[in-house]
Amino acid sequence: MVRHNVYFWLDESLSDEQKQQFEEGLQELSKIDVISSAAFGKAADTPERPVTHNSFDYALVLEFDSVEKHNEYQVHDDHHVFVDNFSQWFKEVRVFDTQF
Repeated sequence: MVRHNVYFWLDESLSDEQKQQFEEGLQELSKIDVISSAAFGKAADTPERPVTHNSFDYALVLEFDSVEKHNEYQVHDDHHVFVDNFSQWFKEVRVFDTQF
């Protein structure tokens, strides 16, 4: 299994409507057939600690049954649509992939 964790820092000038569109885009990504599990959310309002990094705006967590499925996702047309539609709104993106 591969867990694909993506953290997004968005441009501060985005409107609430644009943020809603971004969330809808994340929801559409979750429907791609090679994904076995998907969830997204905002940074939790947990207490600040030296090891906590919760400055991001959104996190997307996808699980794939194999590295091959992950790789299929990366070239999937719907993934490219998401990147094409929203990348101009990204201030920063970080990806952490873990294999189990």
